[in-house]
Amino acid sequence: MNTLRTGILMAALSGLFMGIGFVLGGPTGMAIAFLFAVSTNAFAYWNSDKVVLRMYGAQEVDETTGPRLYRIVRDLSKAAGLPMPRVCIVENDQPNAFATGRNPEHAAVCATTGLLARLNDEELAGVLAHELGHVKNRDTLTMTITATIAGAISMLANFALFFGSGDRRNNPLGIFGVLLISILAPIAAMLVQATISRTREFEADKAGAEISRHPLWLASALSRISHSAEVTQNPEAEANPATAHMFIINPLSGGGISGLFSSHPPTEERIARLRAMAAARGEVEAIPTRKPGPWDTNRVAKGPWG
Repeated sequence: MNTLRTGILMAALSGLFMGIGFVLGGPTGMAIAFLFAVSTNAFAYWNSDKVVLRMYGAQEVDETTGPRLYRIVRDLSKAAGLPMPRVCIVENDQPNAFATGRNPEHAAVCATTGLLARLNDEELAGVLAHELGHVKNRDTLTMTITATIAGAISMLANFALFFGSGDRRNNPLGIFGVLLISILAPIAAMLVQATISRTREFEADKAGAEISRHPLWLASALSRISHSAEVTQNPEAEANPATAHMFIINPLSGGGISGLFSSHPPTEERIARLRAMAAARGEVEAIPTRKPGPWDTNRVAKGPWG
């Protein structure tokens, strides 16, 4: 049902983009908008992972340079039946993580230095399993396409606001339509994008809990990092808000009505669902500790982040 809902929302987003083209230029404008959407999505399909990793200065690590992170991802990938993704670390004090890539064979999983510093191994495994859940569900491609279309809608709406329609014969709604589109279209796009993202986050929480087999690991991690993420700035995310949906915790600061456009569901609701999963599995909740987890016993000499 969630997959069908996501498909319907993506179709609505694409329809909105083509509708703007129609208002601005009639059938010709709609055709141009369609071709533009196809070309931008093709670029995003082949290059989104490279662009995002470069945007955040992610550095790829291996078993020597990032032993703790690499080994947890390796073990979880085997448990999930996924190819080993690239493993990257982002120098950022905000505790967060994201995954990118067009499919499981071309995926990358990234964690911030802030996340590595704040979580024990069980909690870190819960977060990484969530990101691998996105990879397994192919959410990385879905959200890339969604962000691309939403960004294109905002760009086209700004064009309409500043330049209007040069050919009134092809503009069926006239100047009123241009103003309506330029104001409402970006808002509608943000709402649809946020709805899609929230749906996929719940699914990734569920998939991650199944991969790690311990829903409470992720619940504990979310509880530990949610407040830290709110009070710690992420300059790269603030400069590129269209990528906010990629992170496990919303990386953006803001207040007021920002919750309406939040790319993530309430953390409390996510934790409640994970605890319900744990109860159904008979998992007993314990107080989170900072003791070494099972992966710590295999550490080698410290690299830059070891």
